[in-house]
Amino acid sequence: MDNFEDKYALTGKFLVATPSLQDDDVFERSVVYICSHTKRGAMGVIINKPLDKYTFSDLTMQLPLQSYERLNEINLYTGGPLEQVRGMVLHSTDYFKDGTIEVGNGIAISSTTEIIADIAFNHGPDDKLVALGYSFWQPKQLEAEIYNNDWLVIDGNKELLFRTKDEEKWQRAVDELGIKFDRFVVQTGHA
Repeated sequence: MDNFEDKYALTGKFLVATPSLQDDDVFERSVVYICSHTKRGAMGVIINKPLDKYTFSDLTMQLPLQSYERLNEINLYTGGPLEQVRGMVLHSTDYFKDGTIEVGNGIAISSTTEIIADIAFNHGPDDKLVALGYSFWQPKQLEAEIYNNDWLVIDGNKELLFRTKDEEKWQRAVDELGIKFDRFVVQTGHA
C-alpha cells in the first residue's frame, strides 16, 4: 500500500472526458473517479456507464451465498477496460472492513467478495456504486493525457458519485467546470 507521501494530487478527483475522446468506445463522455494516483500510475473507476450485459444478481451468483433471502438488486457499472470480471465497489465510509481503502472525503473502495455479499443482503454501505473492471494509467500517462486535453479534473464529491442520475453525471461535471464544449478545440495545428 502506498504511503501518504506517495499520493499525487489526483487521488479522490474526477476526470471528465473531453470531446477529444469522442471516438473512444470506453471513455467517450466518461466521468472517472480516481482511487489512487502515485508515482507508479493511476487507477480509477468509471462512474457513469451502467452495465446492461450483467446484473447484480449475476454477480452474486458467482459467490458461495447460502441463503433463501431475497437479494438486494442494484445497478452494475462498467468500471473500465481492465479485469472486467473483478468487482470494484466505491462506497461511503460508514462501511469499513479488512480490504477497504479510504480514498478521501467520505469515499472508500473495496473489492472483496464480502462487500458484494453484504450489499446483496442489505448489510453493506449506505452509498455504493458497484463496477466490473477498472481503468489504469502507467506512470505519467494520465498527466500526458490531461496535458493533451483528453481529460479535465474536478474535485470528487459524494453528490455526483452517488446521488446524480447516470445520464446526467457527465453534463453536471462539465457544468461544474464552466466550460462550453461547443467552443472546445479537439485538434491543434502546427504553424
